[in-house]
Amino acid sequence: MPSVALFITCLTDQFYPRVGVAVTKILEHFGCAVHLPAGQTCCGQPFFNNGYHDEARELAKRMVQLFEPYEHVVTPSGSCCAMVREQFPRLLGEDPAWAHGVRRLCARTYEFVEYLDRVLKVDLTGLKLPRPVKMTYHYTCHLRGIGVRDEAAKMLQQIGNVQFAPLEKSDQCCGFGGTFAVKYPAISGAIVEDKVNCIAATEAEVAVCNDAGCTMNIGGMCRRRGVNTQMKHIAEVMAEAMGINIDEW
Repeated sequence: MPSVALFITCLTDQFYPRVGVAVTKILEHFGCAVHLPAGQTCCGQPFFNNGYHDEARELAKRMVQLFEPYEHVVTPSGSCCAMVREQFPRLLGEDPAWAHGVRRLCARTYEFVEYLDRVLKVDLTGLKLPRPVKMTYHYTCHLRGIGVRDEAAKMLQQIGNVQFAPLEKSDQCCGFGGTFAVKYPAISGAIVEDKVNCIAATEAEVAVCNDAGCTMNIGGMCRRRGVNTQMKHIAEVMAEAMGINIDEW
């Protein structure tokens, strides 16, 4: 039974807790012993992206220490996974006191779908939603950046009653980009509006996305535009198909 630490991430913890519950219960369903280290905080990405590398470095050290006891670290965010695997070595890799620990953490950290596909090698064939639902999928930038591209879309299409609608410009950025959306709201708004236009054209009831930042940005524009497409993390879709209640912890 793999010992898995859930790296919940700030946005998921504060805004999308049902996703964290879904990820936990799904991993447990597939035989993992899931732990939620209570001391975890931000991975430091906002600091890093804005040039505060010393502050980001301290958070990276905290994560290296906190997640050391666990066999694997799984997160529902491609963005935060990318921060750990791509930027932590830049922050700590030249420090003899931390280089080994950060290499170990990077090698053991996975995005949720990546973990299901490459480590647990799950097959969702046989699962079925209670009713037919038309869904589309947004390929997030950071998920592609860590080498995860078609896995989530393929998993969705394994689930019965998912009527999959391909999304035009599916791998185009949604415009969130962390603090980019705050610094350049006009540009970010134009980018996400184009994304929502593509989603609306599919007439999908649900748009699936594996990053909370993208979910928040796209979902907000959908509401402002009156587009009745619901944003969901793939873990929420899986949980429904598996009959898992994620409204109770």
